[in-house]
Amino acid sequence: MDYLKLIRYKNLLLIATMQCLLRYGLILPILSHYGVDPVLSHLRFALVVLATVLLAASGYIINDYFDIRIDRINKPDKVLLGKRITRRTALFLHVLLTISGILIGLFIAYVARKESYALMFIGVPILLWYYSTTFKRHIVIGNLVISFLTGIVVLLVVSVEFAMLTKIHGQAIVRTEACSTAWFWTTGFAIFAFLANFIREIIKDAEDVKGDKAVGCKTLPIALGIPLAKVFVLILELVSLIVMWAIYFYIDDFDTIPYVLPYYIIGLTLPHLLLIYKWMKAQSPKEFHQASSISKLIILMGVLFILLAGQMF
Repeated sequence: MDYLKLIRYKNLLLIATMQCLLRYGLILPILSHYGVDPVLSHLRFALVVLATVLLAASGYIINDYFDIRIDRINKPDKVLLGKRITRRTALFLHVLLTISGILIGLFIAYVARKESYALMFIGVPILLWYYSTTFKRHIVIGNLVISFLTGIVVLLVVSVEFAMLTKIHGQAIVRTEACSTAWFWTTGFAIFAFLANFIREIIKDAEDVKGDKAVGCKTLPIALGIPLAKVFVLILELVSLIVMWAIYFYIDDFDTIPYVLPYYIIGLTLPHLLLIYKWMKAQSPKEFHQASSISKLIILMGVLFILLAGQMF
């Protein structure tokens, strides 16, 4: 169980679920709607998910490896490294997961004939390493890196799907309505994932201010102060709500999806409003942690919304 906690198995399950729902709940229905047969096999898609999960797990481990001092201050009862798991074991697991993820990623790049995938699967672990050692200690940069990678996790699904289709049908498939529609919806979810994760990262920084200050980190709540950080997140939350409802009224027939309005109100809008309330009221690490948990709920509800969006096709 300690090793599952080390790799953040709940987050990994969320990542895998998101990618599976995107393909089977959204992209495949879109392809079927436009009469396009998928080329990517279930096994090779499973390898895409596996490579993503392995690299994410390695990132969590190396982050904990370099965050021992911070974690001993912020959450001493939850520290695993140095207590239940040795640092040497953690580093070995990080290397093992990283190499496994890269090798699977290189295989995906080979079968998809996409050199850019090879660069991505090699570059992501490097980026996560520098995030853990350098980027997260600077204002906003670390938050943007993690949020950017979260968006990439979403876009990878549609990218691999159409890379495989392009191998069979040529570049003509890229100019079809099936391609533009799949990319439109997936990009929308990628933007949601980026913004929701960006907000959560700032909330987590507010929760960890004490430990971050002790090691010289310059996160947003430390650099601007908690009051200004609260205003910043409030603005992002209001923008999220406005964009979300603008999409509801802008897209034709969107309101014809069964249960979409109740879901918008109960599953999406109310959690956002609750997060705003908890965030603006929070003063202690415990209260910031509660806000962080609500932000994770918002991400989950956004992921599950993929099932409703797919009913349009």
